[in-house]
Amino acid sequence: MKLNKYIDHTLLKQDATEKQIDCLLSEAREYDFASVCVNPTWVEHAKKGLEGTDVKVCTVVGFPLGATTSAVKAFETKEAIQNGADEIDMVFNVGALKSGDLALVESDIRSVVEASGDKLVKVIIEACLLTDKEKVVACQLAQKAGADFVKTSTGFSTGGATVADVTLMRETVGPDMGVKAAGGARSYEDALAFVEAGATRIGTSAGVAILKGELADGDY
Repeated sequence: MKLNKYIDHTLLKQDATEKQIDCLLSEAREYDFASVCVNPTWVEHAKKGLEGTDVKVCTVVGFPLGATTSAVKAFETKEAIQNGADEIDMVFNVGALKSGDLALVESDIRSVVEASGDKLVKVIIEACLLTDKEKVVACQLAQKAGADFVKTSTGFSTGGATVADVTLMRETVGPDMGVKAAGGARSYEDALAFVEAGATRIGTSAGVAILKGELADGDY
């Protein structure tokens, strides 16, 4: 197993500098990660910095609250792709789910899926804010709306991925849809546990430490 190709090498902090982004890109080239995950303002820069590699550029939409309108999320998606994004990690409308407005949740996800064309769409369900029943419904709606992945967390709420959540999400979506565990992987053992639970991607800022067999600090 090439664990490096499970990792979305991530830097989404509000105060990230160009120098830090360049370091992220350099590490991604060296370790041949699946993607880098950066905020939309860095997409064009990241695309240029990864030319000649097969490392994808992933960005976030409706981040981190998921509470922007569907039209805004669709616009964000289209602009990000124009700037070079290969993958879109969108935050779904948590409040709509908790209000029982499942039609809005589905149409919100679908608006991003349709705007993305042939690009990969991952739906962040922010599992730490949901009951197990709500997690199942969120995953089912993401699947119904045509998304490619469900993802556990933004890393900006009350908790990151857990093995239990990854297991539940995999059981819900079946074998063919992607599951991304985001936050919580700080060692090789953590990452392996998520993969064994059914994760096909791992979002982490600790990718280098994980591959070196070190224990990383940090909350994502």
